[in-house]
Amino acid sequence: MNQRALGKSDIKVSQVSLGCWTLGGRNWNRGQSVGWADVDEGEAVAAIHDALDAGVNHFDNADVYGNGKAERMLAKALGSRRKDVTIATKVGHFPGTAEHAYDALHIRHQCEQSLKNLNTDHIDLYYFHHGDFGPDDRWLDAAVAEVNRLKDAGKIRAIGLSAYSADDFVRLVPKVKPVALQSWAHMMDDQFIRPGNPVPKLMAEHGLSFVAFSPLNQGILLDKYDPKNPPKFEDGDIRSEREKFQADGLRDAHAKMQQVKERFGASTEDLARVALQYILAHDHVACVIPGFRNRRQVQCNLSAADKPLSPDDVKFLREVFAAK
Repeated sequence: MNQRALGKSDIKVSQVSLGCWTLGGRNWNRGQSVGWADVDEGEAVAAIHDALDAGVNHFDNADVYGNGKAERMLAKALGSRRKDVTIATKVGHFPGTAEHAYDALHIRHQCEQSLKNLNTDHIDLYYFHHGDFGPDDRWLDAAVAEVNRLKDAGKIRAIGLSAYSADDFVRLVPKVKPVALQSWAHMMDDQFIRPGNPVPKLMAEHGLSFVAFSPLNQGILLDKYDPKNPPKFEDGDIRSEREKFQADGLRDAHAKMQQVKERFGASTEDLARVALQYILAHDHVACVIPGFRNRRQVQCNLSAADKPLSPDDVKFLREVFAAK
């Protein structure tokens, strides 16, 4: 599988990598559902083995995914193959007993815990998980200094920044100095990678790469949900609180997906290829990190590798999803 470099670092990642959020199962953080239901550990481990065999070398995790469960499950699945992969994890959404999740002491504790959970002596890419460093960025300077100390000590190889607004990226990149940015990017919302947004310009100026989570828009771009019978998710599953899984949101997506199917095909593999390769066609994108719960999902996502879209295909898709 083709690989791309993360910024100016020596880390290269498979263009189709995998996000491990689902591995944590159902979970709650500060009173909110933040996990995923219907996760079978045996299936997930087998799926990781399939991914490794197919050339996936990058797995994205976080301390808050199952409060460490997802990290431990990944370590169990990798076993002796850990040396062959790039592991990313994050800090910032799970505060523990700290006043703020970006308190420097808490960051050090969480990094050490993640190292233990992942059964490794270093984390390849350690992200700040969001852009909220408190009022007037109260926790920012000390947090950045602590992560750099962890880097100097060899506990992490490179620093990443995940955020949910262009303003956060623009404000924080000069201080954090990451090699990679991470946020959502999919055909229905590609704001962070679309030309004209400040983030691509920022990445060009600083030599950064983009890691795209939710490239399938949590399955909506596979047209797997019926607008006439919206899905019902268990408490503890983050999708239970998302409006896009309600009838109106699904109806709009379904109408657009009919146009996609007419041009590219209607199989799950066809739709996965379109969604993933659409994101990979953008400048500065190093990889997509679709989530997974089983072997079928991983095999479907990997079937999209090395099958790029043409410029005309990308233009068509932009026009479809820009239409009201």
